Amino acid sequence: MSSITLDRPTVSGSTLACEVHPSSDLQRFFTGEPITVDYDRSIESVPDGILVIPILAQVCPVAWANGADVYVETVDGSFAHAIAAVQESLCRMHDFLEGGELYARRVHDSDDAGNGDGERSDGSDDAPGTGTDDGSTHNSDDGSDSALLFTGGVDSTCSYVRHREEAPTLVSLRGWTITPDPADDEDWATLRERVSAFADERDLDTAFLETNALSALDHAMLLAHYKRYVDGGWYSSVGHGLGLLGLCAPMAYTRDIDDLYVAATHWDGIDLEWGSRPDIDNHVRWTGTQCHHDAYDLTRQERLDLIADYVEREAPDLELQTCNTRLDGNCGRCEKCYRTAVGLRLSGLDPQAHGYPFTDAEYHDLRRNLERGTWVLGQDERYMWEDIRERVRETDREPESAAEREFFAWLETANLDELVSDSGPPLSHRMLRAGARNAPASVYNAAYPVWKTMKTGLHRVRLGR
Repeated sequence: MSSITLDRPTVSGSTLACEVHPSSDLQRFFTGEPITVDYDRSIESVPDGILVIPILAQVCPVAWANGADVYVETVDGSFAHAIAAVQESLCRMHDFLEGGELYARRVHDSDDAGNGDGERSDGSDDAPGTGTDDGSTHNSDDGSDSALLFTGGVDSTCSYVRHREEAPTLVSLRGWTITPDPADDEDWATLRERVSAFADERDLDTAFLETNALSALDHAMLLAHYKRYVDGGWYSSVGHGLGLLGLCAPMAYTRDIDDLYVAATHWDGIDLEWGSRPDIDNHVRWTGTQCHHDAYDLTRQERLDLIADYVEREAPDLELQTCNTRLDGNCGRCEKCYRTAVGLRLSGLDPQAHGYPFTDAEYHDLRRNLERGTWVLGQDERYMWEDIRERVRETDREPESAAEREFFAWLETANLDELVSDSGPPLSHRMLRAGARNAPASVYNAAYPVWKTMKTGLHRVRLGR
């Protein structure tokens, strides 16, 4: 019987660690490392039912892909309800997911969530993952606090603008696009500095989290097995909504966060198989905290419009950070830099004033790269360029130059589906994935360094939304 068993999480100051024990048939999807998360304040007062949430949020989707059950000592009752709803949404979205059950010896009901021992209120053992959710809060004062996952890109900046009257805590994570590898130390320092500066200018609090969750999972093997079913990577297409929000649970508990926002990537009317959607994120909750998939009612261009209004009224020097290849500014040459710069122009802003070295001469290179399939594109990029095309059709704004007019004329008739299908990862990467799907674990492990190199190079490009 396929299963994943979690040890009781351990805490040392601000560091959470948990050993994961998959059954033999699932071992290839884990590297054997305990999952760890480092927070920026002590989490020693956080009960076990909350501490296990960051771990469950990573391993449950892997279990569901294999029809496996997950076993824990203790779980928060509200999260147990949430995980069942998230599983239903993900299984409905991805046909290859089989589902599974969550079993807990003890379930924290809301009225005893502050008790670190965490006995289930009815005293039962080996209870399936269920519990009550009566809306009670933990360690709470009379105030209401919110937090927002924040990178400084279009989506998270839009969500800040929408909720700025709440003065949300800005939460940034290391462990996905910025890996725990020492080679990424400079990128992490750059992100922290930039987010802290944004927060200081607005008198906001920050929270910084670091995790090895994606190196404890064997993401390359997950990609090898399931890439054929998804448009992006494993985490982007399946795990990241639940995964990123779940990592925040101890942080939210210590800060009495009532509402946790994650900015939408897509918008209403786009039905893509993506790991962060309203029917996933809006289910995620634990005692004291409700998560929200934010700004799904706005297209990306409409989000830029909202940011443009904020720039004109309150923040004339605002710079966005969206680059696929660097964090210390925008390269101006990747697909996302070009796409954001064009969007800024359509919202009435000068890209050069907000972080993008974009001039009219860039339109020629942008078109050439799209036509040549230079970038790895997915269906979400197709929808975003379609959104830009719709704005061009609707606006009465005159192109600023002959080059801009020529590009928009080309975009009007461009076959966006062909642009996406003609782009893609190198054949060698596809062949490696196919080989890993069928390789015995011992053979795969011997080849893991090659896989890790491939994963890093491809992963960075695809995740830069």
